[in-house]
Amino acid sequence: MITQDQGFFGRLTWDSFPVAALIRHPGTNEIVANAAAAVVVVGVVVVVALLSWFRLWGPLWRDWLTSADHKKIGIMYVVFAVVMLARGVLEGVVMRAQQAAGPGDGFLAAEHFAELFSTHGTIMIFFVAVPFVFGIANYVVPLMIGARDVAFPVMNQISLGLTVSAGMMLMVSLVVGEFSTGGWTAYPPYTGAAFNPGVGPDYWIWAIVVSGIGTTLTGINFAVTIYKLRAPGMTFMRLPMYCWTIICSSILIVFAMPPLGVAALLLAADRYLDFHFFTNDLGGNMMNYANLFWLFGHPEVYLLVLPAYGIYSEVFATFSAKRLYGYNSLVIATMSIAILSFTVWLHHFFTMGQSALINAVFGIATMLIAIPTGVKVYDWMATLWRGRIRFSVPMLYGLAFLMLFVIGGLSGVILANPTVDYQVHNTLFLVAHFHNVLLPGVLFGLLAAYNYWFPKAFGFRLNEGWGRVSVALWTLGFMLTFLPLYFVGLLGMPRRSFSWEDPDFHPYMIVALIGALVVLGALLSVLVQLWVSIRDRDRTRVPAGDPWDGRTLEWSIPAPPPAYNFAIIPRVSDRDEFAAAKEGGAAYPSPAAYEDIDIPRNTGIGFILCVLSGVWMFALVWWIWWLAILASVLIILAIIFWSFDSSTELTIPAEEVRKAHEAWLEQVRQAPAIDRDDETTSRNRGLARPDLEPAT
Repeated sequence: MITQDQGFFGRLTWDSFPVAALIRHPGTNEIVANAAAAVVVVGVVVVVALLSWFRLWGPLWRDWLTSADHKKIGIMYVVFAVVMLARGVLEGVVMRAQQAAGPGDGFLAAEHFAELFSTHGTIMIFFVAVPFVFGIANYVVPLMIGARDVAFPVMNQISLGLTVSAGMMLMVSLVVGEFSTGGWTAYPPYTGAAFNPGVGPDYWIWAIVVSGIGTTLTGINFAVTIYKLRAPGMTFMRLPMYCWTIICSSILIVFAMPPLGVAALLLAADRYLDFHFFTNDLGGNMMNYANLFWLFGHPEVYLLVLPAYGIYSEVFATFSAKRLYGYNSLVIATMSIAILSFTVWLHHFFTMGQSALINAVFGIATMLIAIPTGVKVYDWMATLWRGRIRFSVPMLYGLAFLMLFVIGGLSGVILANPTVDYQVHNTLFLVAHFHNVLLPGVLFGLLAAYNYWFPKAFGFRLNEGWGRVSVALWTLGFMLTFLPLYFVGLLGMPRRSFSWEDPDFHPYMIVALIGALVVLGALLSVLVQLWVSIRDRDRTRVPAGDPWDGRTLEWSIPAPPPAYNFAIIPRVSDRDEFAAAKEGGAAYPSPAAYEDIDIPRNTGIGFILCVLSGVWMFALVWWIWWLAILASVLIILAIIFWSFDSSTELTIPAEEVRKAHEAWLEQVRQAPAIDRDDETTSRNRGLARPDLEPAT
């Protein structure tokens, strides 16, 4: 509750900065905290210096920050996710190091360790997985369905701005104040004002509220886009499998994100206004928070995993040179998982005292999700069966997923038994299961998508050798880090423990630390792969646009695509429209006539709301009320002034479209048609033989 005296800057004082603690009480804990803050500050300074040195502020503003092009917005989402991934991985390494330090207190204070697991979980779920998933979707979905953009381009830009602004609050918490110690779930009473009156829970609350708004807008946008902007002839049963998973995830977002926002705002009312929604006195009930959170939290797992399932479906079909097996059953399984995901949230309460009947019902519902998931696994295996498989980097990620994800799924079925869950619920067994689902299930899928669609986005392929190194390091690092946690969890080691005394835990913790370092190496290998690929881009360009013998519409246009995506909106008559067109010799038509094309005009409203919402959140965290009011007024005025802007579209003349399209068709005619043996060589200019068989 707001009770203490406040100055002009609210409760922001010199003591709010980590360096103050380092000066007063120097120690390892303070050094680690200040090192993290220094990395953020130095990183910002370096980026500003580089942009200034190379005079990139103008292009950055004109071509990126004000762009409403879904492709550029998607790329910015992914860049933001990778930046946050770097912090999340580093925090994971520090946590593994603390737990591997041996019996005793290690080198971190308990409060600092609690901040680490709170920020790690929050970042990896809300600011790595979500923006990475919808960054890929932003780029790919309109191209797959034959559209020129998403349904609401400016709302798309605003969604990005709100997500980035909220993510920056977690970065700011490293430099000013501290983050929550209540975990990524922010359960009261750990986040209540009585237990934690500091700014940490407030950083979490406002970051979640603002990012939740952005994510909800994204869900609405993609649902409307797929419902309304499909190319002529693209019925729902001709949608690429990836688009099915995105529309189901979008529906999950629309229904699952509001409970989280309500829970966070009610928690804010408890902390700021002395309400008692989630307290032990005056009628409060902490279980109400848990119900609201997990009403979001379990569908959240599937709104992340389902798009990865869609990615694997596209990858397996393309690199097996086969039509996706069991399309209808995959669609039904996807919708079944989406529906069932709302029926299982009470399995998080197996240890909280409800009746045996309720536990049994939700245990059975949890087990049922394994059925449609198993259907998907068997369909993918049938797609691979007798396929002409190429072991390219995206396929290697897919194969690692098939082997490792099944372990995570089976451990989930084990945890669906309330009696087993009661024994291991608060142990590292649960941590192993959760990461066993999210790393192979989500992160590997996103990395596969990154390697698969990168040539489409930038016009050149990623380095195959470094890609294989990345696959090996991510797979080995995951296994070393998390598989031992199953065993140490069964031995009884509690999760979220910053110290321990049982010497039987030590060997497992050492192995987990080695695995965490391998994961860090995997992240670095991704960055090295990108650097090497940019350096060698002239040898790996694929302007014709189809380096993998793709099957769907995004491969039928140049790489990178023009701002308007398609010179002529395609007409669809087959589920694998581009594959069918190649087989029929009609993959690259030259239209008889072209039309003017309207595309969204650049606007700065998304960037403005990004900055103002960041100021607003910071002011609320630190109780700087005059600044919060000012930011609120400016946000309202910005939206009002933008709403009067009637010049929202830019017209590209038909003649300009014709010249660009005919120039690309000439590139296609001059490109050599390559087979599987030349797919990773400099001969691959983006024109694949339809079946990728060796030339005769």
